Amino acid sequence: MTPLAHGVGSRTDLPIPLGLALYGAGAAILISFAVLLLFWRTPRLGGSSSGRPLPDAVQRLADRSLVRGALQALALAAAVLVIAVALAGPAETDRNLAPWALYVTFWVGLVPASLLLGPVWRVANPLRLLHRGLAVVLPRPRGADRLPRLGLWPAAVSLAVFLWLELVYPGRAEPATVAVFLIGYAVVQLALAAWFGEEWFARGDGFEVYSALIARLSPWGRRDDGRLVLRSPLANASAAPRERGLAAVVVVLLGSTAFDGLSRTVFWQTGPGAANDTLSGTLGLAASIALVAVLYVSGARLSGRMAGQPGDVQPRRYAGTVIPIALGYTVAHYFSLLVLDGQKTWILASNPFGVPGVDLFGTYGNRVDLTAVSTDAIALVQVGAVVLGHVLGVTLAHERALLSARRARASDQLPLVVVMVLFTVGGLGLLFGF
Repeated sequence: MTPLAHGVGSRTDLPIPLGLALYGAGAAILISFAVLLLFWRTPRLGGSSSGRPLPDAVQRLADRSLVRGALQALALAAAVLVIAVALAGPAETDRNLAPWALYVTFWVGLVPASLLLGPVWRVANPLRLLHRGLAVVLPRPRGADRLPRLGLWPAAVSLAVFLWLELVYPGRAEPATVAVFLIGYAVVQLALAAWFGEEWFARGDGFEVYSALIARLSPWGRRDDGRLVLRSPLANASAAPRERGLAAVVVVLLGSTAFDGLSRTVFWQTGPGAANDTLSGTLGLAASIALVAVLYVSGARLSGRMAGQPGDVQPRRYAGTVIPIALGYTVAHYFSLLVLDGQKTWILASNPFGVPGVDLFGTYGNRVDLTAVSTDAIALVQVGAVVLGHVLGVTLAHERALLSARRARASDQLPLVVVMVLFTVGGLGLLFGF
């Protein structure tokens, strides 16, 4: 077993016929849309001004710079350890902690951490700590006033680069590759932060933006006045700012998971991807992202025009409604990876440098327990995550339509709903090797 073999259940793992799952998933989206039109006639989610304030003690703890600094220092120490292990640890991927720590524990673990705790990487990002240290000797950032115009496009590019590494680059699991990526990523991010200022990380660090995006479906949020509140995850998602580049971020996430599923199919492995080289993988990833972008933008713009609104602003307006869809695909593709392959990180952490006789936590001799979750459970989580993500997406899109026009005709929203049905059926088909 190697990193990036995501452990996604195959078609035979699905405990119900694939055709039934596809038809049922599509029907669930359409039925939920009809129910919304009949019974959800006014905005109900509340948005950024809603929520129950948390106690003052919790607010002070969350906002204390000392707490954030301590978390960032811990994250920095962990990153330095991973780089050191990648450079000086065992040469074999299966025995080196670094690939498992990056691709499984960190990348996949950001999802449950952000869902449960909010935008954790914004708080614990060690690059912010390094930047503050360098800022003492750096000149005033000259590009700070230009940063808002970039929106989240830099984060979309950053995520695309990492996802290319994870899904395409042949040597992605080599420890040396992990070290080069982490060092190179830090250098580039710190250089850009030196030019744009610390706010760069909230727009250009793909991992921080990804964590903040997933956190839109957590129960924790902030009101417009900065107060920390407890509120409905849907209210959090509906309050997502219509920021330039947000649509690009979610399209990159959706398109990359689509390619991840496509790359496992017989069609890809015996056809366009038969060479199993960097060029075919790069073209496949780019084509998958482009296809998702065309479908989403077309559906959003057509829905806007049918509602008598400018079509060019619709992709940004509805981008927040795609967040649960992106999350659903992420859970479907990475759930088993975290539960099964995630065990490898904790096994190797007991002896990160592979020194004979060292076993810090008494786990170094353990094996991955492949029975920790059954194939039926994996398949049901996959189907449930995709379908639930799309149902929530339709709900948010309906709420956004009500807020935009104070009315929601079926004909106005139908193009975007059709696109969501296509995403659902296509995503499940690729997930189970259709």
